[in-house]
Amino acid sequence: MIELTLPDMTCGHCVRTITSTVQKLDAQARVQADLPSHKVQIETVAAPEQVRAALAEEGYPAAA
Repeated sequence: MIELTLPDMTCGHCVRTITSTVQKLDAQARVQADLPSHKVQIETVAAPEQVRAALAEEGYPAAA
């Protein structure tokens, strides 16, 4: 389980883009997003660094 805070995630479109990006790395990945807190929980076999890099590339860098 990877838990990230994505400050730039602000709407449903963002969530769909984030989910799609993660599922390109792992088709079986599950993403749960909480828009008000900008937090996502990702269940995946992909490496956390790989997920962070892919999300940053799509415009959703994780907060430190």
